Amino acid sequence: MSAPPRVLTVAGSDSGGGAGIQADLKTMLALGVHGMSVLTAVTAQNSLGVQGAWELPVDAVRAQYRSVVDDIGVQAVKTGMLASAELVETVADLIAGTDAPAVVDPVGVSKHGDPLLAASALDSVRTRLLPVATVATPNLDEVARLTDVRVASEPDMRRAAEAVLAFGPRWVVIKGGHLPGDAVDLLTDGSEEHWLRAPRHDNRHTHGTGCTLASAIASELAKGRSVPDAVKAAKAYVTGAIAEGFALGAGIGPVNHAWNLD
Repeated sequence: MSAPPRVLTVAGSDSGGGAGIQADLKTMLALGVHGMSVLTAVTAQNSLGVQGAWELPVDAVRAQYRSVVDDIGVQAVKTGMLASAELVETVADLIAGTDAPAVVDPVGVSKHGDPLLAASALDSVRTRLLPVATVATPNLDEVARLTDVRVASEPDMRRAAEAVLAFGPRWVVIKGGHLPGDAVDLLTDGSEEHWLRAPRHDNRHTHGTGCTLASAIASELAKGRSVPDAVKAAKAYVTGAIAEGFALGAGIGPVNHAWNLD
């Protein structure tokens, strides 16, 4: 039996299992690829928020990456929480030397507003990480932190995309989930545009949506899909996962990564 496509996530751990490395690996399993991981940070986290975070040493992150890529190989890489400028730059250099598409989720804060990226690392994201991204997937808060563009309506999303693309990713997905109305995302490479719409589900249990979308895109790219087809398939998967998100603990529960396996 041949191995399935292989996808590597470089991200932090979510002890509550709804986001981070845990969400990435669940997504990859649900979409039929083999998920592997490089742990960048450990968080104490639950449905109420992040109670603590501890980043790993650069040498530990580099060793995990080389261990996987040099022996097993990858068809796609996804990044999430990178915590510090030093880790951002290390991971950017590793991705630059890897012949595989990279999906960069420029995680800045958690669902509850807890910081997951040092302010001092923003310039490294702009100048080192985004230039090596095949697809960048910022939400509106991350767009504002990276570009100072504030998105209040759909027309603003095109301006936000232009600002992010100026840093060098081949494609960007501006996630408009925080806008009123349907859940709309804009995928563009600066010339080709795709507006992706889905009905908004009345479900507050949406922890892990960003991690899940980026991992789903990476999974579909690893299968050989084009960027537009990969993002459209990922959007459909995430929409289903949000629809079946469930209560967990006293706060915001996770999306249901296994919804498509029923």
